[in-house]
Amino acid sequence: MDFLSSSPYRTSPEQVADWIVSGGGSAVALLPETANPRKVAETLVALANAHGGVLLLGINASGHPAGLAAPAAVQEQAVAAALLAEPPLVLPLPEIVDLAGRALCAVHVPPGLSQVYSIKGQYLTRAGKENRVMSTAELRTLLIARGEGHFEAAIAPGAGNAELDDDAIARYLERLPGLSTTSPASALLARGCLKGTPQGDAAPTYAGILLFGRNPQQYLPSAEIIAVRYAGTTMSDEFVREDIRGALGDQIRRAEAFLAANMRRGMRIRGFTREEVAEYPLAVAREAVVNAVGHRDYSLRGDSIRLLMFSDRMEVYSPGRLPGHVTLDNLLTERFSRNEVIVQVLSDLGFIERLGYGIDRMIAAMQEAGLPAPRFEETAAGFRVTLLGHGHDLVSAAPAAQRWGNELLNPRQEQAMAHIAEQGRITNSAFQTLCPDVSPETIRRDLADLVDRGLLMKIGEKRATYYILR
Repeated sequence: MDFLSSSPYRTSPEQVADWIVSGGGSAVALLPETANPRKVAETLVALANAHGGVLLLGINASGHPAGLAAPAAVQEQAVAAALLAEPPLVLPLPEIVDLAGRALCAVHVPPGLSQVYSIKGQYLTRAGKENRVMSTAELRTLLIARGEGHFEAAIAPGAGNAELDDDAIARYLERLPGLSTTSPASALLARGCLKGTPQGDAAPTYAGILLFGRNPQQYLPSAEIIAVRYAGTTMSDEFVREDIRGALGDQIRRAEAFLAANMRRGMRIRGFTREEVAEYPLAVAREAVVNAVGHRDYSLRGDSIRLLMFSDRMEVYSPGRLPGHVTLDNLLTERFSRNEVIVQVLSDLGFIERLGYGIDRMIAAMQEAGLPAPRFEETAAGFRVTLLGHGHDLVSAAPAAQRWGNELLNPRQEQAMAHIAEQGRITNSAFQTLCPDVSPETIRRDLADLVDRGLLMKIGEKRATYYILR
């Protein structure tokens, strides 16, 4: 089984060698392959109640790498040990790392988990290289510090397994070979999307409904993204709006399509040259949306994520203020995951890095594009990210012959491309308005030809279809 494709950590042999040389510590635990499940679980709990870290399996009593005789079995045992915690620990799947021909297993415990964990009634933490029971004062402090973030783990009242999309679950498990060897129900229990009930069966948690539900808004009506593009710098009656609902992964994909379709593109003067640019780096805009979806407070009813695009800026608002001990001052250095199950599954699906919020990457990408760093603000009940775009620095596009290179376009297609360069998208009806004397079939063929040439991308179906620059 290959777990490497599903882990965001990508542990290198050099890192493993450094951990072994260090001899372990408060953030690194070393255990042999023969460590019993209780010991493994205790160590994972201790790391989770501290500041996270890594457990390295395959190290002998002398602190040397002995290697693993059965790497796949050790991976499965580590996953099972994490589930012995109360509540179950939802962790990135363990990695097998080759160190000079010896296989070792690295189990990462992310920092900033939102819950307090126990094993058989004991609350443990790390003290140097050892696990120890927390004092009453330490436990009280930790409970206060992590006093939020449990909503996603609660069973959604009235929800049954029939509310989950079996096809979506199957596609998810295909990405995680280590979990796909078990039943879907067991895999979802391991990922925190199902939870055992007093009756002995399992029911979907809010996280499970949000991630894999057929209609999550039946249980959480405000779990949506309201995306709006305004023509000017303020809210007005002239706008394009899309209410984005469904499972969280689908929301992210549709929000990205909305961004691509409604982001202005043009030419920017740099020195004596003109270069084609987008209003914002798409990767930064996408990251802001992904963070909002992963970290919003889903327990707040009546408020949605808002993606607002103006002529000079873009705002992404997420319900819920910064969680735990994270503040605007330490946002770049501290980590606290309000929705650790949602974040982990989105990480498994390739949407989000479990290592952090991606804020460092956002700042660097904006600077590389010659734009100000994102602005982060707390509101009375939420968190807002503002991106300042190229705005009026974008000038009109170059003539068609220059802009589209050697492509030979007919006059109608040149009109369509100019319209998209200015407006960001075109529909069949808008194209028909530009060319009123042309038949609908000709309009359709012109657009299909531009798609086939790789100049346009088709978004949506039937009456909701529109086209954007590829």
